[in-house]
Amino acid sequence: MRLILPIFICSVAAACYSGPSEDTLPSTIELNNVLTNEMSDSSILKPMEKKIRNYMSLWRLQGAQLVIMRNDSLMYAKGFGWANKEENEEMRPGNIMRVASVSKLVTATGIMVLQDQGRLHLRDTVFGPRGILRDTLYCNSIKDKNYYKITVEDLLRHKGGFTTRGGDPLFSTASIMKNNHLSIAPDNKQLLRLILRRRLSFVPGTSQYYSNVGYMILSLVIEEVTGEPYENFIRREVLEKAGCRDFHIAGNYYKDRHRGEVRYYVPSNEPLVPEFNNSGDSVVRCYGGNNITALQGAGAWVASAPELALLVASIDGKEEIPDIISKESVKEMTRYIDKETYSLGWNDTDPDNAWVRTGTLSGTNAMIKYYPDGECWIFLSNTSTWKGPSLAKYTSALIAELRRSFSEKLPAQDLFHDTPQKEIQ
Repeated sequence: MRLILPIFICSVAAACYSGPSEDTLPSTIELNNVLTNEMSDSSILKPMEKKIRNYMSLWRLQGAQLVIMRNDSLMYAKGFGWANKEENEEMRPGNIMRVASVSKLVTATGIMVLQDQGRLHLRDTVFGPRGILRDTLYCNSIKDKNYYKITVEDLLRHKGGFTTRGGDPLFSTASIMKNNHLSIAPDNKQLLRLILRRRLSFVPGTSQYYSNVGYMILSLVIEEVTGEPYENFIRREVLEKAGCRDFHIAGNYYKDRHRGEVRYYVPSNEPLVPEFNNSGDSVVRCYGGNNITALQGAGAWVASAPELALLVASIDGKEEIPDIISKESVKEMTRYIDKETYSLGWNDTDPDNAWVRTGTLSGTNAMIKYYPDGECWIFLSNTSTWKGPSLAKYTSALIAELRRSFSEKLPAQDLFHDTPQKEIQ
């Protein structure tokens, strides 16, 4: 039996693009329930898998997933090492894990869906009397009128004027609570009001600086425009329409893990850290050191590598799996300006190299590389290293090496379709 992917209705104008009609939504098949490691077993790929295990051993990664997609066909999907070593649970392709800043690609897609629906535009201002977030509680907090210049596109491209001088507010919860005499961690609306009291570091649109704050604000923009929680809108209008059934917003602690979620690991010599909420307790950084849930669209999604591939296939402009956004929006998200300018949701979309999206958190490393020939490699790990975000360049080199040596040896199969059906329970 075959996994039936969604059929979509295409329109000419991006402004009225409506995505799939109600009677052509994805079936209730959950990809993560049907994929197994054995489906990608191949004797000719054993040397590739040995290189992956060697890489994991070098960086002491407890577990990892690798998927390879070509022209929207999932040709390879496999887990390596441990999903949860303490529970003797081996990594499967369907295990889910935090994907860190890969979440920004999800959020950017949600913004493009809203633009396709005519509910906002990238040029819309975010703050001020005519902005999207024009609530008086926000306006009354603003002292620097440059905030009124911030557009939706500025936030997508990390040009909003925010920097991490003095710390990243999304990773400084304890000090923010202490400085503002708060007994509980602020929610994102309260945190934004506190942020708006500060001066911007540069005039919006004139420079760029990688900003988690910008994408947290985009999460609030989505909530304001839609009138519903960020997660609900993204799940219904982005993920489900792409056929992704097993994305979730992360919890902060091991006890909050979702069904099929891995255990996260940090370097064995990393010391305990204070809990983010000023409880006075010391915790492993990946479980309570930061308020991961509050990252929302900046870095809070949990997913599997195969479902990430399915999402990418739904926004890549290829016809094999119809896109959930208009052709104009695909072009806008992947438009390459120069090496100094971030793309929308992607880190980079250099047409001569690859579209790249990376993510790093304590206990997590993630990378998507989508090449001009239509081949996409996704690597996820449930372990962080002392290299932090710098590990990405080594993972990129690994993918490049594996692609050179094994791309032509990939099995002629499409695991998006050639898998048994299994209904969601």
